[in-house]
Amino acid sequence: MNSETQTDARVTAEHPSPRDSELIEQFIDALWLEKGLSKNTLNSYRRDLSIYACWLNGQKQCLLESSRTNLLSYLNWRVRQRMKASSTARLLSCLRGFFRYLLREGVLSEDPTLQVESPKRGRPLPKSLSEADVEALLNAPDLDDVLGFRDRAMLEMLYSSGLRVSELVGLQLSQINLRQGVLRVVGKGDKERLVPLGDEAANWLIRYLKEARPGLIQDAGNEVVFPSRRGQQMTRQTFWYRIKRHGLTAGIDQLPSPHVLRHAFATHLLNHGADLRVVQLLLGHSDLSTTQIYTHVAKHRLQSLHQQHHPRG
Repeated sequence: MNSETQTDARVTAEHPSPRDSELIEQFIDALWLEKGLSKNTLNSYRRDLSIYACWLNGQKQCLLESSRTNLLSYLNWRVRQRMKASSTARLLSCLRGFFRYLLREGVLSEDPTLQVESPKRGRPLPKSLSEADVEALLNAPDLDDVLGFRDRAMLEMLYSSGLRVSELVGLQLSQINLRQGVLRVVGKGDKERLVPLGDEAANWLIRYLKEARPGLIQDAGNEVVFPSRRGQQMTRQTFWYRIKRHGLTAGIDQLPSPHVLRHAFATHLLNHGADLRVVQLLLGHSDLSTTQIYTHVAKHRLQSLHQQHHPRG
């Protein structure tokens, strides 16, 4: 085994040193206090920093000894591992924030991320589903089974409201206002937004709460809207598995994920005439540029509007 292979193997075999772990946790705490980032985002930052620290440990170095040369070598290692450019760009953004934090705290005197360019990445179009595929998926769960009834209500809500899967599985009864037909959702960065539920999804939710949820709940004080078989909050991975299963039943060629249904929500809204800024608010995007990718997905609607209304169309 050559030295390069040994270095690569050591990345997954080691843990960050106690000092590196301490620095990482201090940075994560600072992010939470100053920016209010979500738990999932903080976990991603912690994981990226820990993997880099492990790689450095394989080089007999620590985070405080990291140099621009180290960083470039690590980025090259990621290329050899065929890691996505998007994840590497996210990692580099995390490292920039980490080392600037250490500079601010007076722990470092030089930022090793200076003059390190982010990898160029294309902006892939989000995968979506046709309206026919969505209809087939919604009809796939077995309504005679309590879990199937629960899944049908979850799918209806996901497609009707465009929730993130973490927002859906974590939904509490107190966040639902059936009289007004809205959900009070706490999204990324603990930002709260109101999301219309839609008549169809509201009807399924009402039926589910009466007919199916009591068979899943073991503790009367449990506020989780969509509990697991054991009566606890469902994990994102469990719901992902359930959607894949229903996709197979529906005969959908490209098996869907919860995020694909969120994309379908946005795409179908635009195709039926919704304004981009309205979609931005419903999705909970803080920046319109994040939502603008859907203008490419909805290009057929834009072309149709041009043909209908432009004198040279």
